[in-house]
Amino acid sequence: MQDSVTPAQTLRNEGPGLDSADMFRLLVGAVTDYALYMLDPTGLVVSWNAGAQRFKGYTANEIIGQHFSRFYTEEDVRAGLPARVLETAAREGKFEAEGWRRRKDGTRFWAHVVVDPIRDPAGKLLGFAKITRDLTERREAQRKLDEAREALFQSQKLEAIGQLTGGMAHDFNNLLTAIIGSLELVQKRVDDQPRVKPLIVNALQAALRGATLTQRMLAFARRQELKAEPTDIRTLVSGMADLLDRSLGSAIRIVIRFTPAIGQVRVDRNQLEMALLNLAVNARDAMPNGGELVVEAREETLGPANGLGLEAGRYAVLSVIDQGTGMDETTLRRATEPFYTTKGLGKGTGLGLSMVHGLAEQLGGRLHLASTLGKGTTASLWLPVIDEPRRAEPDAPSRPPPEIAPLRILAVDDDVLVLTNTAAMLEDRGHRVTVACSASEAREILKREAFDLLITDQGMPGVTGAELIEQVRLLYPGLPIVLATGYAELPPGAALSVPRIAKPFRQEQLLEIVARVAAS
Repeated sequence: MQDSVTPAQTLRNEGPGLDSADMFRLLVGAVTDYALYMLDPTGLVVSWNAGAQRFKGYTANEIIGQHFSRFYTEEDVRAGLPARVLETAAREGKFEAEGWRRRKDGTRFWAHVVVDPIRDPAGKLLGFAKITRDLTERREAQRKLDEAREALFQSQKLEAIGQLTGGMAHDFNNLLTAIIGSLELVQKRVDDQPRVKPLIVNALQAALRGATLTQRMLAFARRQELKAEPTDIRTLVSGMADLLDRSLGSAIRIVIRFTPAIGQVRVDRNQLEMALLNLAVNARDAMPNGGELVVEAREETLGPANGLGLEAGRYAVLSVIDQGTGMDETTLRRATEPFYTTKGLGKGTGLGLSMVHGLAEQLGGRLHLASTLGKGTTASLWLPVIDEPRRAEPDAPSRPPPEIAPLRILAVDDDVLVLTNTAAMLEDRGHRVTVACSASEAREILKREAFDLLITDQGMPGVTGAELIEQVRLLYPGLPIVLATGYAELPPGAALSVPRIAKPFRQEQLLEIVARVAAS
C-alpha cells in the first residue's frame, strides 16, 4: 500500500537544503495579493514581498531601511497616525483598520491593514508583521452599489409621494370645482350688497390659488394635462425676458446665453414658462442681496450611460444659474419633494421645484440640480430634442363661444358636490340638466330620455368616464360628449378623442366648451 505524501513533504523532497525558515520566506515572497513585510521596533522596513511591490510600487532595494510612514497620507502623518499604529499593536497585541494609503507615484489606494507585534520567547519586542490588502476596487464597487440603492430608494419614495399627491390633488380639484362654481353663482346674486361682494371676491381668489396649488401637485405627480407642441427654447426664453426682469426686481441682473444651434423640443409652452419663472424666483430668493442670474440654453448629446437616467440622444438643456446661498447635500436630496421648503413661513409652498420635476419627467426629460453651500445652485431642465421642421405660425386669435339655444344635458359625476355645482352653472345659462351619480344610472336615463350633450367625470368607481364614453358611442353615436377630469393619463380608446375640460373649472370655461362641442 502506497503511503500518502503531504505537500510539505513534497516541498522538502523537491527542495533539498531548504529548512522551514527558507520555505516560509519563499511562501511570503510569492504572495502577490497581499503586502506582507516586517518592521523593526522603530518602524523601519526590514523585509518586502512581491505583493508589497505590486501595491505600493517600491522595489525591495528602494524601501528596505525606510520608515513605513511614507505609505501614509500627509494628513495622517501630521496627525501622528503611524506612531499610534505601532503603539496600539505593541500595547493591545494587534492593530487593524482601513484607510487611505499612498503609493510611490503619489496616488492613493484604500487599504485594509493588520499589524501584529513580534516578540521573542522572553516577551521582548523584536518588530512588527504588517499585512496590507488593496480594497480600492471593492470599495468603489460598494460605493456604486450604495449610490444605486440610494437612487432607487429616492425614486421609490418620490413615486409613492407622487401617487399620494396625485390622489390628493384629484380630490381637492373636485372640492374646488364645487367651491369655485358656487362662489361665481353667488357673486352674480350679490351685486346690490356692497358689504358682501368683496368677501365673495376674496373667497373666489383664495379658491383659485388653491386650484393653482393642485395643478402643481398634479404636475409633480405627472398627472396634469399637457398641450405639448414643437417649441424653440430660445424664442420662448427671449419672449420671457421682460417678464423675468419685472418679476425678479432691479437687484438681480439677468444674463441670457444661447449656443448657436438648439433643436426644438415638444413641450407645453405655458407650463415651461411657469417652470422657468419658478426656477428664476427660487434663484432670486437664494440671493437676498442681489447678484447675477444666468439663464442658459444649449444642446447636449447623451450616450447610453449618461448618469442622468435618460435615454441616449439629443437634449436641449435650459439652465438657471445663481450665485446664492446654495444647498447642502441633505437639502439637495429633498429639494424636489412636494411641500419641502427652506424658505420662511408664508414665503413658499414647497411645490415649485416639485412641479418643475414632474413637468420634466412627463415630457421625457429630467430636472438636474447641482449646488454647493455658499456658492450657488444650477437647476437644469433636460428636454428631448425632436426631429421636426421649424414652423413659424402665429397663435390663432381666441374666438368667443358660439351662441346656442338651451340644451338638454346629462351630467354624470360620482361626487354629489361637483354634480350639483355643474348642474347649477349650466342651468344658470338656461340649459336643462339631468344628473346621474354613476355610469349605470346614466345608461338607464339615456334609455328613457334624449339629450343634446353628455358631460361625464372620468374618475368614477366601477365604470370610469372613459368606459362610459365607449358604451355611449356604440349606442348613441351622434351624441356630443365632454369629459371632465383632473388627470392627464387616460386609457386608449374613444375617450382620447373627446373634448376635455380640466378640473377645477370655472363657469365660463364650462359654458365655452359646451357651446363649442354642441355647435361642432
